Amino acid sequence: MKVISAKKIQDTVAGLCIEANLFLRKDVLRALKAASRKETGKRAKEILEATIKNARIARKEKLAICQDTGMPVVFAEIGQDVKIKGDLKSAVNKGVEAGYKKASLRNSVIKDPILRGAAAYSPAIIHIDTVKGNKLKLTVLPKGFGCENKSQLKMFKPTENIREIKKFILEVVKDAGPDACPPYVVGIGIGGTADYACLLAQKALLRDIGIGNRQAEIKLLEIELLREINKLDIGPMGLGGKSTVLGVNIETHPTHIAGLPVAVNISCHALRSATKTL
Repeated sequence: MKVISAKKIQDTVAGLCIEANLFLRKDVLRALKAASRKETGKRAKEILEATIKNARIARKEKLAICQDTGMPVVFAEIGQDVKIKGDLKSAVNKGVEAGYKKASLRNSVIKDPILRGAAAYSPAIIHIDTVKGNKLKLTVLPKGFGCENKSQLKMFKPTENIREIKKFILEVVKDAGPDACPPYVVGIGIGGTADYACLLAQKALLRDIGIGNRQAEIKLLEIELLREINKLDIGPMGLGGKSTVLGVNIETHPTHIAGLPVAVNISCHALRSATKTL
């Protein structure tokens, strides 16, 4: 049995919050550079180059990539042979507060969704999974709300075909238009229940761009959607171009015979996450 202290978790989460907000993921940066090379329009190319430069300055100067440092979403995969010494959720929230304060990141979490109130750093959204082994994997995904607000869920009839699902996903991106800072990364969850499809869509954003789904049919769907979405000509920052999306990631799960939930979670070009295994 491996014992991991709450203090260790707190310190790890604090570091991940800083890393995610200051250092753009390598796969996203590679995708931006590839998009810049493919762009033929002068304006679209200039926007992509400015986006790449912004990430480079953020890393060098240790500044936030974006002023919206997001709603902190934390994924914890706990091995069955791990014992947490202390309170896991409390440690995560203390870690978020410590990391955000240390890096002078914006506090964007309000106490009540209706009454609103003063902004704070936490509580974070925490997803906990139990897995095999004796390790604890922690991932921090700061989710900005310019793009989170463009998320959509549709409960399809189980008799609907793939054409209708693709049409829905394309419409979600069209609706987002320029509002969520394209080029986007699109996470899609198919199956499960309504809530689980939404979680799958967000988890899909954690997979590196360019690493397709292991199921051949789903991987093909990702490729087709990437191609069709990029024909929309929304382009970088909505000003036209070939690069409306950098990647499309789909995650699936078995569902009920009477249902077919499909959720779409859009990320802006600043898709940020950081992971560490203890």
